[in-house]
Amino acid sequence: MAIREKIKEIKHLRNRYFICVLENPTDIMNIAATIRNVSAFGVEKLYVIGGVDVVKDFEFSRKNKRLTNLSVGSNKWVFVKYFNTTAECIAHLRKNLYTIAVTSSHNKDKENSNLYEGEFTQRRLSVWFGNESRGISVEALNEADMCIQIPMGGIVESLNLGTSAGIVLSYVGYQRLRFAYSHEKVKFKSKGESIEKMKSWESFLGFNKKS
Repeated sequence: MAIREKIKEIKHLRNRYFICVLENPTDIMNIAATIRNVSAFGVEKLYVIGGVDVVKDFEFSRKNKRLTNLSVGSNKWVFVKYFNTTAECIAHLRKNLYTIAVTSSHNKDKENSNLYEGEFTQRRLSVWFGNESRGISVEALNEADMCIQIPMGGIVESLNLGTSAGIVLSYVGYQRLRFAYSHEKVKFKSKGESIEKMKSWESFLGFNKKS
């Protein structure tokens, strides 16, 4: 299947107004893994604050050969916006009316949401992942509307950046798509297109709307 046809086929399964934010990432492998997750789970955009310089902008990101290899080519299809500081990113998101949700394995004295029990169907949502060793910054935490926690019961309650991003983006993205479908938040140009897309949406979500 030609790439343009593939894009057209899955476009309605992408999560509009859903942004992944990486704050000061330092490991290109984690960045690549997150880019791959963003692409796989239909997240609309990736914002990167500081960290390594392989994602300074979309063109730079998509042409970086090492990033292409590590992300299995996903970097060519993921829109990336770079910010120098956390404050700059927060200001941009607030201006565009985004809810800010930070992720942490521990209680951060915010409105804490268990990943599998929380509601993430806000009109516009950004989910933040912190630095590999320091986690989310105090600045981002202070500005956050909620804190998402992945429940863990192991001896070592820790996941690397790429893994935690995959888990969170997968679940949140699915919940948002299911909500949009169930509440008919997406409109199509024609009745014929609507019938066709809704059938594929039902198949993707694994349930029948009337059940």
